[in-house]
Amino acid sequence: MKRLTILGSTGSIGTQTLEVVRNNPDDFVVEGLSCSSNIDLLLDQVVKFRPKNVAISNEDKAREFSNKIEQINISGFVKPVVYTGKECNSELAVNDDTDIVVASMVGVAGLRPVIDAINSGKDIALANKETLVAGGDIVMPLVKEKKVNLLPVDSEHCAIWQCLWGEKKENLDRILLTASGGPFRGYSLEQLKSVSLSDALKHPTWNMGGKITIDSSTMMNKGLEVIEASHLFGVSVDKIDVVVHPQSIIHSMIRLKDGSVLAQMGKPSMIMPIMVALYYPERGNAFLEEFDPFSSACSNITFEKCDTSVFTLLDLAYECGRIGGVMPAIMNAANEEAVFSFLRNEISFYDVHLLVHSVCDNMRNGLRMNDKVSLEDILSSDEEARRLTRSLIKNK
Repeated sequence: MKRLTILGSTGSIGTQTLEVVRNNPDDFVVEGLSCSSNIDLLLDQVVKFRPKNVAISNEDKAREFSNKIEQINISGFVKPVVYTGKECNSELAVNDDTDIVVASMVGVAGLRPVIDAINSGKDIALANKETLVAGGDIVMPLVKEKKVNLLPVDSEHCAIWQCLWGEKKENLDRILLTASGGPFRGYSLEQLKSVSLSDALKHPTWNMGGKITIDSSTMMNKGLEVIEASHLFGVSVDKIDVVVHPQSIIHSMIRLKDGSVLAQMGKPSMIMPIMVALYYPERGNAFLEEFDPFSSACSNITFEKCDTSVFTLLDLAYECGRIGGVMPAIMNAANEEAVFSFLRNEISFYDVHLLVHSVCDNMRNGLRMNDKVSLEDILSSDEEARRLTRSLIKNK
């Protein structure tokens, strides 16, 4: 039985991970859960899964949660230890009761807890792509040093990972990273400028949280995944192609040096990549409806190039990936601030694109290229980029 701690248990990946646990009670036990502020859902999860520890970064919400816990009167229920404050997710992640930390927090806030968990010898089921985008140069060597498993949960990276099982690294020619194209596939630049928040939150194939849904609509999500794949699989960003595949049946592909192409297929559900990561190196038993190659969804599988003259953030991500160092962290921080501002209806959809480009252009000058970066370098660049983005938003 594997013991899990889920960072970000109230988000989309966290709740689906708990669905896997619920359907496989003999294989997994939940030792820790964390959230930022959604304590009502967290309380429900605690009652159902009985973790020993929880972490709530919002201190007011943590006190409220502790008061609610005191009101529970269920036979055999043991109140969990409650961690709170800036370091609470790290405190939860290093707990001795845990075998696998499911890193499903949103944004760069997941970086330090993942590093701390790796240092404590925990395997990481990684759903937080920003961890590698901002800190891949630190995280990947640390994974190797500590001899832990970094298990990709993103559907695309999980697909690539599975295609590479048993293959020699030197046989890999290219990674073909698939993308649905988002809700605005085929739009012109002028059409993109009139997109509303409700339009951007309507993803055509995937059900995800607000931040990642907006990232998918701008194609920044795919740019982040290109950088993440570069770190995960040890290739340059220029050996990774983004392939728009609207049906979301093929989750990604690899091309080998002899020209062979291997693909991983399945329904657009995060349950499968979560299971692949949690059961590795074994396979669990299916509990979803089986994939049917004769269904209507599979009758018309197509591939397209992404129009980067419209979705300019994808090209920007490639550029930042080539520069390396703190540049991906700067891009990611500017994007997070811009997206959250858009989600609050403070700026327009196209402002997200303009802000991220502007911050990257402004901060690129004066960067020391090819220098080894530290966690402090990454976090300070992240904060500087956030300050600049907030200032640009305020002055709009």
